[in-house]
Amino acid sequence: MTAFAELMAHQRRTEALAAVAGRLGWDQETVMPRGAAEERAEEMAAMEAVLHARRTDPRIPEWLAAAEAPDVEGARALALIAHAHRRAAAVPERLATELAQVTSLAQGVWAEARAAEDVARFLPLLTRVVALRREEGQAMAAAGVGGGDAYDALIDGYEPGARAAEIAAMFARMRPRLVALRAAVLGKPAPRALTGQFPTDGQMRLAREVAGAFGYDWTRGRLDLSVHPFTSGSGSDVRITTRVAEDDPFNCLYSTIHEVGHALYEQGVAARMTFTPLGGGVSMGVHESQSRICENQIGRGMAFSVWLHARMQALFGDYGLAGPEALHAAVNRVHPGFIRTEADEVQYNLHIMLRFDLERALFSGALEVADLEEAWNTRFAADFGVPVTRPSQGLLQDVHWSAGLFGYFPTYTLGNVYAGCLNRAMRADLPDLDAHLAAGAAQVPVAWLAEKIHRHGALFPPAELITRACGAAPDETALLEDLEAKFGALYDL
Repeated sequence: MTAFAELMAHQRRTEALAAVAGRLGWDQETVMPRGAAEERAEEMAAMEAVLHARRTDPRIPEWLAAAEAPDVEGARALALIAHAHRRAAAVPERLATELAQVTSLAQGVWAEARAAEDVARFLPLLTRVVALRREEGQAMAAAGVGGGDAYDALIDGYEPGARAAEIAAMFARMRPRLVALRAAVLGKPAPRALTGQFPTDGQMRLAREVAGAFGYDWTRGRLDLSVHPFTSGSGSDVRITTRVAEDDPFNCLYSTIHEVGHALYEQGVAARMTFTPLGGGVSMGVHESQSRICENQIGRGMAFSVWLHARMQALFGDYGLAGPEALHAAVNRVHPGFIRTEADEVQYNLHIMLRFDLERALFSGALEVADLEEAWNTRFAADFGVPVTRPSQGLLQDVHWSAGLFGYFPTYTLGNVYAGCLNRAMRADLPDLDAHLAAGAAQVPVAWLAEKIHRHGALFPPAELITRACGAAPDETALLEDLEAKFGALYDL
């Protein structure tokens, strides 16, 4: 067996074990008994110890030095393995396993603290998570990951090659136009909001119908409920979750569409890439582009509202909105709000910028966890003009920090930027797209995305993949122009 074949066999087993660990995480967030949290943390730590040993196996550098790639895909696989080994080898096994154990515990405590509106219950574990992630970031930075910066080393784990300074510069270009658009929109009368009660069973039926309309493969997936919606898995087992509030069906509907976008990417990767370094999304920014384009440019578009209105009438009767135009206005209604996942397109990225700035402050040492709630509330009031009145509106609303996902948040806005570019290119290629969407055939744009993005898995670096799909390097212009046009029309600006 050649060095390349030996390395790929080793990697295949590692990828399979990582999938098992992912399944433990899915179980914890959906059906695991609450009393099992401490045992699950031990199980996750044990799995991480095994994975860390495999990812830092001393044979990997030897295989890499001797391996000859048979083709372009093989060469890319070797590059990804080398990068992953560099990251993993910089982190001691003790730190990797402790992170797995503490973040597993922290997610359960976060859910309890969120329900009880009790930040104090969560802060001790969050302090441990931040300390461990700081240590991890510093260890990787010392090995040259992320250009030698601890926070950039963490970002690199979600968006390879991205740097906080470049992201901050992009955010600085975006913020003035977003703030100006928000001010103009909020100066106009708001469209009618949806009110009433929508039973859980009806919402879940609609969620399943919509997922099917986008082409989600139910033979390789399932839909469950969780505190915070997420997607888990790849290849032939890609699971999604949503959540239900009976007075707000849009929460369930658009959370489902968002997660379906993630799931379609994973289900759409070429089968030959399964259990290889190429067998999943290339970055979280590209992943978020798939969820955001499904949720916003497709799911909140006027054409799709035609089909959606008919389905809501069939399930809920006279549900309070007179027609597709009223539904379209309601699902794009701009209003002050606290929750990122429920934010409109105009304000969503401002929520991300807040989190990004707080994370940078945490990892630079300018901010400590004990002061994080006050910093959040002060910044939110300054940015959004309303005070946070309870922790679930502020520091406790997102699961990410309990899971240790520092550096993840900026990829949401990168995803929006990528989605803006992809939407332009897709509409140029599919001039009859709106006719398909009005009939509920969301599989049509998904087929375009599958050809341009999904099937390639991690074959191309993020920016190169978007450039190949769109014919030009990604930037924020398309997203900002399309937001100004869409909401300018909706609000008669």
